[in-house]
Amino acid sequence: MPVPVTHVTPVKRDAVYDPRAQQAAMAVTVHYEDGGVCESMLVLTPAQVELYYNQLGRMIKARESAQDRRR
Repeated sequence: MPVPVTHVTPVKRDAVYDPRAQQAAMAVTVHYEDGGVCESMLVLTPAQVELYYNQLGRMIKARESAQDRRR
């Protein structure tokens, strides 16, 4: 029986864009319920890169707003 994945975290390495494949790749670590981990790649299309760029920008603004409220 396969061990369930609990979460995935980015590896502290630069993401790369391959213009020939028209996709971006980011190294990630996959974490399993039993404590095991493995390294893999998150592959994104240009549309996905733009979508997550916008979503990450909103998360950064939300974090900054929360920090400002705590001051």
